[in-house]
Amino acid sequence: MAERQIKTINFSQLNSNPIHQKVNNQFELYFIFGATACKIEGFLATLGGMVSLWSLAVVAFERWLVICKPLGNFTFKTPHAIAGCIIPWISASAASFPPLFGWSRYIPEGLQCSCGPDWYTTNNKYNNESYVMFLFCFCFAVPFGTIVFCYGQLLITLKLAAKAQADSASTQKAEREVTKMVVVMVFGFLLCWAPYASFSLWIVFHRGEAFDLRMATIPSCLSKASTVYNPVIYVLMNKQFRSCMMKMVCGKNIEEDEASTSSQVTQVSSVAPEK
Repeated sequence: MAERQIKTINFSQLNSNPIHQKVNNQFELYFIFGATACKIEGFLATLGGMVSLWSLAVVAFERWLVICKPLGNFTFKTPHAIAGCIIPWISASAASFPPLFGWSRYIPEGLQCSCGPDWYTTNNKYNNESYVMFLFCFCFAVPFGTIVFCYGQLLITLKLAAKAQADSASTQKAEREVTKMVVVMVFGFLLCWAPYASFSLWIVFHRGEAFDLRMATIPSCLSKASTVYNPVIYVLMNKQFRSCMMKMVCGKNIEEDEASTSSQVTQVSSVAPEK
């Protein structure tokens, strides 16, 4: 499951960040490739960003199922992993296709160097307000709520296990490592997406008010910077993900001296009280 999710996140980030195109636009200070290319770039950026965002929620849900065991001794099999990769793409497609068919539209945003959904013009012909509200609820609030709930339950399970094994150094270490990882994951998610979501809502509820285009560019850049944040958080801070990444890159598993945090957590969770 972890390896498939890494591939999904990495592939979606390649779609969301056509770097060479953005560099050319930054030098010219406007989108130089025309309206059609703007629609394509805006669609791919939105699709890739939404796939990445929903993949993070799916990873959190998977960990909740495996570690907290709300369904008993649930075992992830290949069909479950495939479904976990398909769901983000279906959800992202539902969010990114509407502007191509008249519900909002893809136009240059911020300093006009990249393209995205139209959330700042006052042209009601495209129903921009309703589309922004849809994105906020379906592509920010729901995934964020899923992440907070699942990791919150995971931390509660860990604390119960740590309390039951107060003399176990490995259990206490696992709790500290996972707590730190969860805090960084939630903070990274908010850093990437909260500015974009909140600024879009501000524009919707303050139609017609002047704003600095540079301020509109910052949230857009932060959301696209998830290309950097996600690998750092989900690979460097988690040994299981790092092992999967090394297997993808090197073609073999890299044995570590210490047991992985995820393995520790899975073992520790088995002593938690039955729900």
